[in-house]
Amino acid sequence: MKLQLALDSSNSQEAKHILEKVSDLVDIVEVGTPLIMKEGVKVVTEIKDAHPQLEVLADLKIMDAGDIEARIGFEAGADIVTVLGVAHDVTIHRAVDQARILDKQVMIDLIAVTDVRERIDQLEAISPDYCCVHTAFDLQDRGMDPLREVQLVQSALKRSKMAVAGGINPKILPDIIVYRPAVVIVGGFITNHSEPRRAALEIKELLA
Repeated sequence: MKLQLALDSSNSQEAKHILEKVSDLVDIVEVGTPLIMKEGVKVVTEIKDAHPQLEVLADLKIMDAGDIEARIGFEAGADIVTVLGVAHDVTIHRAVDQARILDKQVMIDLIAVTDVRERIDQLEAISPDYCCVHTAFDLQDRGMDPLREVQLVQSALKRSKMAVAGGINPKILPDIIVYRPAVVIVGGFITNHSEPRRAALEIKELLA
């Protein structure tokens, strides 16, 4: 299982400072949507240049112009870009095709997908690299349980690999690990911790 660190701060200096402390403990560094919105894709380039050993994911949440927007992320240095699962199939196809041309990867974010099982069946025909179960930040304080969707996605995926995101911490991680996701995405537990490295080590120990 890979550990993906989500840098969702809109302050690039703060995000880079945290990454410096934990870069040897993570496999994928996610340049989050707020950071890209604030700084532009140049921050993807800066992070990839500073940490070439890491896979870099640009959380573009592509909804249209799949090939054009995916290429923007890839040319900036991203190894992986995200496309929303609620996007049209043709948009996802175009992003995936662009990834194949450039030897890159696409992660489908299932946030806001109402019928996850049905959508997974459709996505499997397109063969993105990852499908991500994502409990929305705005729903986490309403007791939204991501495990039901994790179960559905894990049982439905045949070609793509599963990623899991949304409020993950050491308390809920053991329940998620049971389903053997390829990627576990952790943001706030590490980035908001008074000792980010200690937090990352705690997550790594559970993933070992």
